[in-house]
Amino acid sequence: MASFSRVGVHLGLAAASTLLTLLAAEGALRLAGYAPASFQHTNRIANRGRSVLLDCYPSNPRGYFDIDLRDPATFEKYRGLGLARLDDAARHTPYAVERRYSAQQFRSPEIGPHRPGVVRVAVIGDSFSEGMGVREQDTYGRVLHRLLNTGAESGRWEVFNCARRGYDFPALYDLFQTILGLQPDVVIYGMVLNDAVRSPAFQARQAYLNDWILDRGRMFREDAEGRLRPGDLRLFAFVRDRVESYRVGRDTTRWYRDMYGEPNREGWERTQAYLREMNGQAQARGGRFLIASWPLLVGLRGRYPFADVSETIARFCLSAGIPRHDLLSALYGRPDESLWVHPVDHHPNETAHRLAGESLVEPVRRLWTDVPVAEEDGPRSGFSGGASAGKAAKTPAAPAAPPGRPGPSPRP
Repeated sequence: MASFSRVGVHLGLAAASTLLTLLAAEGALRLAGYAPASFQHTNRIANRGRSVLLDCYPSNPRGYFDIDLRDPATFEKYRGLGLARLDDAARHTPYAVERRYSAQQFRSPEIGPHRPGVVRVAVIGDSFSEGMGVREQDTYGRVLHRLLNTGAESGRWEVFNCARRGYDFPALYDLFQTILGLQPDVVIYGMVLNDAVRSPAFQARQAYLNDWILDRGRMFREDAEGRLRPGDLRLFAFVRDRVESYRVGRDTTRWYRDMYGEPNREGWERTQAYLREMNGQAQARGGRFLIASWPLLVGLRGRYPFADVSETIARFCLSAGIPRHDLLSALYGRPDESLWVHPVDHHPNETAHRLAGESLVEPVRRLWTDVPVAEEDGPRSGFSGGASAGKAAKTPAAPAAPPGRPGPSPRP
């Protein structure tokens, strides 16, 4: 009986100790003001003609967003430009960056006829390249334009941002076809891992909570339920937040890896066909095509979680003879959050764009000035009076069209 009593005492002491530890942890979390990080949803508002758009955010942690819609003069300025839903944006997401679009719907000045003696560079891609949450002068296309036009090269280059937010394949291929009509000498495709074609079955796996770009799991609406109330246990919320973050991160990482593997083989094969055709068409016109691979801005100070995916893309480009520049080398080693537009918007910020633009200068110059083995002297075909004169490319056989290409399907 005595032994049972001693066991009971020990169990009671262990239970009391555990309870006190839990209560101490709960108290510490409350004293620290802990709550799982959450923010109002980001927002974008535009006028009817979509010539002016604002990327709007609930906070301005870096002090970078130069528009505050709570300012009466600023509010009236954008009301006069016809932007919709201004009242809601000023109340919930007042900090903003402006995006202006040309009549051609590009975030660049109007693109006119190709000028003699000037190398025309067109940047295509999605929101990473268009510059979501980044001022126009800070996008990597503009950085590249300034750096290429230095010293003896001043005035010889023009770089246009022709990217469109939300585009993936096949919409990116259709955008490329449009860009060819502007007679670019070099097309830079800013590739992001979520650009690949996805089969319907594969696409259904993505829950769109956290794609390592927009952290939707930490966004809330004003009427959202489930946010912490005063009586809610902080310790439980802490554990739940860590477990959910791990689960979503694990599933999202697997989804990206599978996009370039067997689960999405058909989609990756179609994507490769698009890229081969884009490279072939650029060369057939005497131009150059360069893939600039953006990493997802996660795990940059340790083992990058998508290194195997990057290697898969690199092997394909090497076998297909497509020039590629990996931007990971320019960004690796920096804290992830130092490159984000906002804590819940992990698009590259102005620092990431600057580093990307700087890293592209020499690859672009080499791509244009180095004559590949397949080229001969003579005027380039496809351009009249541009910077192309003096170099030529043998026109390759027309590449096979990507199988089963549907119409454009930009991401929302």
